[in-house]
Amino acid sequence: MSEPALRAEKLDAADALAAVRERFVLDDVVYLDGNSLGALPANVPDRVADVVRRQWGELRIRSWEESGWWTAPERIGDRIAPLVGAAPGQIVVGDSTSVNVFKALVAAIRMAGESRDEVLVDATTFPTDGYIAESAARLTGRTLRAVTPAEVPRALGERTAAVLLNHVDYRTGRLHDLPALTAAVHAHGALAVWDLCHSAGALPVGLDEHGVDLAVGCTYKYLNGGPGSPAYLYVRRELQERFDSPLPGWNSHAEPFGMSPAYTPAPGALRGRVGTPDILSLLALEAALEVWEGVSVDAVRAKSLALTDFFLECVEAYTEPGRVECLTPARHEERGSQIALRCADAGEVMKRLIARGVVGDFRHPDVLRFGFTPLYVGFRDVERAARVLREELV
Repeated sequence: MSEPALRAEKLDAADALAAVRERFVLDDVVYLDGNSLGALPANVPDRVADVVRRQWGELRIRSWEESGWWTAPERIGDRIAPLVGAAPGQIVVGDSTSVNVFKALVAAIRMAGESRDEVLVDATTFPTDGYIAESAARLTGRTLRAVTPAEVPRALGERTAAVLLNHVDYRTGRLHDLPALTAAVHAHGALAVWDLCHSAGALPVGLDEHGVDLAVGCTYKYLNGGPGSPAYLYVRRELQERFDSPLPGWNSHAEPFGMSPAYTPAPGALRGRVGTPDILSLLALEAALEVWEGVSVDAVRAKSLALTDFFLECVEAYTEPGRVECLTPARHEERGSQIALRCADAGEVMKRLIARGVVGDFRHPDVLRFGFTPLYVGFRDVERAARVLREELV
């Protein structure tokens, strides 16, 4: 047995989170794509069956009250809150990430005031965030400027209304400095909107601690909510009475069943709701979040760094020098929970890896992307992935 393989066995034996793996439906595949779609929590199928057969099938419309359907968006938001460092009453779950980015950014622009006519957006962002930012700026009559996160402090000024940033770069896994960037945005009187899709459930976020204004995130990656599971919207408590949603709906009305032709927003984060909640996906997500019982985000972060460190060590030990280039920062304070490796034939290499039972993903044009979900990925998984990678780098 190789030295990395021996180390992997010792690391797994000492892993305080190893038993959490049993809370998921897994096989002998090394699944390193949880940063795209998390694995299935074992309790979800029975819960969904109950929602469909009993709550919908037997109780039918009574379930809006008797099964808690109506309060699900804020109830599940409160379950997500501790995972992103937020107190209860500030997160509502529903709609897609894209829709929530639109709601948050337009609301931030409106709160900033008419004198602030420029919006900054992360130039390295996931494309949809850029599309939404361009549309939001056009609809509100603002100018949009794309800058890298490192350029944000110098780009800020008295004209800046809002800044839309990603906590972790989806391609490289680079972790951006949320506390420092949020402080810089506030120092210039603007509002900070953060996309947490690649950080929530993998590392501490500290929304309340760092004074983040608004944030959005998906739930199907590190939160394991399932394909297409609803996203969430965070509105800092101090801003909730000023939050003016560009998508007011009957679900966010102060009296949703009053059917008034005039809109009066509900109090608090509830004004982030729009239409009828997606109950099946919402309640599958609620069940999925139970895997976090007894698990601290700090412990997850510690294991995430250990896994990614070990993967990089194994890749270095197993592969020829220069065959792959790591795009992910080596420094822990700049690293999310994924490793991105560049190689010329990345697309074909990833196909071969998947055929061998090591599942990551490919990002155009030349990036192999591996996501490490500490709740169910072990060190022997990591060693096996690096070993198979060496064999497929022909």
